[in-house]
Amino acid sequence: MKRVLFFVFALLIFFNEANSQTLRPGVLVVGNGNAAVAAAIQSAMSGVETTILLQAGGFDISPINDDLSSGIQATFLQKIRNAKNIKDSTQTVTFDKSLANEVLKKWTDSTKKLTVITNVMWVKADGGTNSSVLKLSDGRTIRPKVLINSANTKLNEALKITIGDKKPEKIDYANTIYRTSVASGMKLNGTTVNFYSLYNLLLPEKDNFVYISDPQSMLIGQAAGATAAFAVFYGKKTSESKLKEIQGELIAYKLNIMPFADVKQTDSNRKAIQFVGITGVLKAEFLNGNLLFAPDKLVTTAEIKQPIKDSYYKAQIWFDDYKSDIITISSAMEMISYVGNKALDAMKKNIPKKWKNSYHFKTAFDTERQISRRELAVLLQDHMPPFDITIDKTGKIIR
Repeated sequence: MKRVLFFVFALLIFFNEANSQTLRPGVLVVGNGNAAVAAAIQSAMSGVETTILLQAGGFDISPINDDLSSGIQATFLQKIRNAKNIKDSTQTVTFDKSLANEVLKKWTDSTKKLTVITNVMWVKADGGTNSSVLKLSDGRTIRPKVLINSANTKLNEALKITIGDKKPEKIDYANTIYRTSVASGMKLNGTTVNFYSLYNLLLPEKDNFVYISDPQSMLIGQAAGATAAFAVFYGKKTSESKLKEIQGELIAYKLNIMPFADVKQTDSNRKAIQFVGITGVLKAEFLNGNLLFAPDKLVTTAEIKQPIKDSYYKAQIWFDDYKSDIITISSAMEMISYVGNKALDAMKKNIPKKWKNSYHFKTAFDTERQISRRELAVLLQDHMPPFDITIDKTGKIIR
């Protein structure tokens, strides 16, 4: 009897020790560069237990390209400015690798739900179509729900994964794929008018795996972190990723999914402009390698007529009856009321109250005045959001 009890006790100890040697984070990020750290920070901020395996003693940060910075990248650059006590926002910040690593260490150390593993390598990687398992050089095993690989080709080979050509694309309104953007503003070929599609992060043949093609891009890294975290948080596979929810999460964390160079991170209407801008209902202007939303430009009927008709059946009737060349605040409310099935009397009562306090407009409320692109974007997002319209994986509207 004593021998049996001893044997059972020994087995319990063995299994407890074995289990303690297996780490089971929601998201595992492999890498120590720009993209990897941004992915890890975003995943943790999105509320998921996240581990980043550096495979080195610390971070290895590269100089930030001349991107249109937003989100984590913009915050990182501001932290560098603060550390150098640079108050002039126009002053160029010289790259200091030691300081950059120090700033990131403090940031990651203070980020909840984020664990950083240093000086440990992965020595073996396995997994099926839905999972990945990494054996570490210290004897431990990691079984994440979702694995993010920041351009580690050896890890791809170990997992028997083949990666195709996945690069940012230049925005072209004639090609609706831009609507699937989860990151934008990467400086390529002299322009920041570039975006990265959600579907470039995912592999059809390998579920619960997110691939970052550019290890130096914090912008793409942040998008990868949100994508992985979404799957874990909602108990889904990455193949079940919801584009709109992920885009909304990224916009909330100030990553631009549309690279509007003339809309600052601090703009009080930035969210609405991003949400409406990604739909193409209000198209931006290409100028000198930048994409300009021109928020204060006045809206004409010609520029919104077809995009809104493409999105809403009832818009056909309203625009057929509307004869003016310009859109006033009054006509914008009437259009939203008719097309979006909203009570016009309630809008006329509530919008003036929100004009300054909720919408933070600096302009006066005058129903007969021609409406600006900023104002229309905010009214659309608040009352008839085109962002809510379903699209397919190519960005085309699904009726």
